[in-house]
Amino acid sequence: MREFPSNRLIRKGKGLKKQKAMVRADKIAAPSFTLSASRVQIVPLKGTSIYINNRIYRGKINLIRKSKEGVLITNELGIEDYVKGILCKEIAPWWPMDALKAQSIIARTYALYQQQFPKDKDFDVTDDIYSQVYGGRSSERWRTNRAVDLTKGRILIFQGKVFPAFYHATCGGATEDASQLWKIDLAPLKGIPCGFCKASPHFSWEKEISVAFIRQKLLEKGYSCPEDIQDIEIMTRNSSGRVMRVLFKGKDSYAEISGKDFRQVLGPNIIRSATFTITIINNTAFIKGLGWGHGVGLCQWGMYAMAKEGYTYTQILSHYFPGSQIGKAE
Repeated sequence: MREFPSNRLIRKGKGLKKQKAMVRADKIAAPSFTLSASRVQIVPLKGTSIYINNRIYRGKINLIRKSKEGVLITNELGIEDYVKGILCKEIAPWWPMDALKAQSIIARTYALYQQQFPKDKDFDVTDDIYSQVYGGRSSERWRTNRAVDLTKGRILIFQGKVFPAFYHATCGGATEDASQLWKIDLAPLKGIPCGFCKASPHFSWEKEISVAFIRQKLLEKGYSCPEDIQDIEIMTRNSSGRVMRVLFKGKDSYAEISGKDFRQVLGPNIIRSATFTITIINNTAFIKGLGWGHGVGLCQWGMYAMAKEGYTYTQILSHYFPGSQIGKAE
């Protein structure tokens, strides 16, 4: 173990025992030691790995003291090993090889895009759906690792620069213009008709939830709404068919919210996409929708269908990111 950034060696040995790290008296501690360092780095011997919460990780592990949150654990490793830990968490390893290659390239592109911005955090990306789902070495499989190796260093670029190669599970018929959700206005992210994801298990969905639950969630998130919601109407949609504004109508009052915020309030597992209809019957909301995810960039189930039909990974990426090119990471 080393204290970083000073690189002072604290402890060296083989076969370190399983221990629980914590913050004790403002110090990083474990049953067999207490360290005054605020940041400790564990460097595995060549050919070995580190286990964290019963999961295997490549690269270095950083323990960072956080006075309120306890110990923050980050995994420091190269981009290729990082991408290998992503693929099986994002798509199935038995998908066609060209789908795995396309996913490798966009996962690498997304990570390198995020890495280029200065941050006030101790990491570049998280290991969940808010960045990319990462499972370390435990999530690696031979076929997905092969796809990463076959596309080593390749990324998507637009006008010579790396850009955020977003992706999602199923677009529901058309991908979304990134500028509708974020302050990103790029030709490869303007949205296109998909036409390939109809066989996706997420292409259509239905949910039934009480109006009282909807009102409770809105209030919890700080939104105003009528005490007696009698109807919920879709006010506007954009060119891709996704909901832009939602209106809550009471007897004597009303309130409105964006479709994006409405989805976040109820949760992305309830409102799976912003392409939906909603009907109120006996204080129950019946919601029907298409697709799963924000809809920007590559549609993963569309990618799967294209690869099964014989499209190459370069054709798949050109379809979902028009105007982009495949380049090499610097």
